[in-house]
Amino acid sequence: MLNRGHAYTTVIISKYHGRTLLSHLASLYPHSTTQAWQQNLNNCEVTINGVTATGSESLISGQTLVWNRPAWIEPDSPQHFEVLFDDPHLLAVNKPGGLPTLPGGGFMENTLLRLVQKQTPNANPVHRLGRATTGIVLFAKTAPAAAKLGADWNTPRIQKIYCALAQNVAQHDAYEILTPIGLVPHPRIGSVWAASANGKPSKSLAKVISRTASTTTFEVSLNSGRPHQIRIHLASIGHPLVGDPLYGLSGHPLENLPGLPGDGGYTLHARFLKFHHPITGEPINLEAALPSQFSLRQ
Repeated sequence: MLNRGHAYTTVIISKYHGRTLLSHLASLYPHSTTQAWQQNLNNCEVTINGVTATGSESLISGQTLVWNRPAWIEPDSPQHFEVLFDDPHLLAVNKPGGLPTLPGGGFMENTLLRLVQKQTPNANPVHRLGRATTGIVLFAKTAPAAAKLGADWNTPRIQKIYCALAQNVAQHDAYEILTPIGLVPHPRIGSVWAASANGKPSKSLAKVISRTASTTTFEVSLNSGRPHQIRIHLASIGHPLVGDPLYGLSGHPLENLPGLPGDGGYTLHARFLKFHHPITGEPINLEAALPSQFSLRQ
């Protein structure tokens, strides 16, 4: 089934002043070739400040660029979720693997946000999980709840504990991981979050749950909230997630990616979420049961 299409809107910043529109589109959206972008322009899908563009225009800082992408058939994804907690202010659900939390990367309607809002229109996620990641996603139904949770999210007031299936056998039972995380260049996808000496301070605590002959299952507590933090941190200590299409040893991106950064294949689960209710102050302890991928390897 076709979705409704989408208007992707950006504002031209000073570093892109003077660049031709066609070259800018090809670098901003590298999933399509220059030839494909020229065809989109020929189809009158792109405007600058409301005027249909041809691609030869020189960009000016402050202009509004819009790509009106026509309706498309989205990739299949699960259409279900389990409700873990529900009251007038909060909703917590157990997200299945393969379902994006938010629109993006070719998904607009086949997302957890759209599925939840069909039942609870005023619910908005406080955070997101990667498409392949399973487990707890917390939604706020009211502005006060969203503001309080947003302020507390990357502080010790909210405890987030994940389970991760990683490559290689851990030599120790516990690790404190402090690898900084920042954007680094990548020849195929422009830039990506990864281990970086110039990145932002980050902290994870990883405890071994079980080992096999070639893998380790970790329980990971987050003390910061950087993008892809668990995947990067475990990789940085020699334990990339099994099947991760993006990160290799040391927490740096793979040079020859086997797929797109959003692809799945790895096993990561948001298992516990503990915090005080933003309105009532009562303690909330949420748990999402481990999926079968973990139990099969214990």
